[in-house]
Amino acid sequence: MPKLDKKDLKRGWRSWAMFHLSSMSFEKLEANGFAHSMIPILKKLYKDDPEAYKQALERHTAFYNTEPQVGSLVNGVVASIEEERANGKEVNDEMIHSVKTGLMGPIAGMGDSIIQGIIIPILLSIGMGISANGNPVGVFVYIVGYLSIILTVSYLLYMRGYKMGVQAVDELLGANSERLRSAFTLLGVMVVGGLAASFVKLNTILQIPNGEEVLEFQKTLDGFFPKLLPLIAVLVCWYLISKRKWSATKVLLFLIVISIVGVLLNVF
Repeated sequence: MPKLDKKDLKRGWRSWAMFHLSSMSFEKLEANGFAHSMIPILKKLYKDDPEAYKQALERHTAFYNTEPQVGSLVNGVVASIEEERANGKEVNDEMIHSVKTGLMGPIAGMGDSIIQGIIIPILLSIGMGISANGNPVGVFVYIVGYLSIILTVSYLLYMRGYKMGVQAVDELLGANSERLRSAFTLLGVMVVGGLAASFVKLNTILQIPNGEEVLEFQKTLDGFFPKLLPLIAVLVCWYLISKRKWSATKVLLFLIVISIVGVLLNVF
């Protein structure tokens, strides 16, 4: 009975990590990358049955698309199912296709929201903060940090998927994962708030007559709420994009118009 060992699994994960987007088309998207990552697995399981190996490789060339890092969980699950099939368990092609197509959507949604929506903006904000004055270290902080996180996440999820089989999906997408996603979301909001306070610059030149003296309105604002105007600007942009469904280009044009009018009226 063929049995996958750690070396086989590492080869399968490495093939997926390096080549998941190397052969893309509108017809199959990541299908060829998935099939390529299964080669080390299938060669071990069907080394004495060339026809079964050919059929197994062919069934993994069907359309497939998900977030590649978190999506490595699916590769691990499928490797586990293929091992069970090679050892005589009743597993047909339809079941394998159903597992892949049923998982790729939910995992893509969660992977995109965490990787692209939280981790990448956080790392970019850290790198931008370091490189704001021309320090090149920020670039390397982003590159090293990104690669370290996604490769670790991808590897651990692949191995977890293989170990637990289809049950791994319940662990990732079940109730317990909601706390993890909430924690990441809260961290992302905090980082975006800090980034806005550091990089959004907005001051007013309005002056308020006070008898023989003239009070600078900006100093008055800073006295009880520093960075109030940048906060208002960020909240307005958030409202227009999230509530009014404006595009980023439309918001940018709106800010340009407000800036021009504010300068002409001696507000900014």
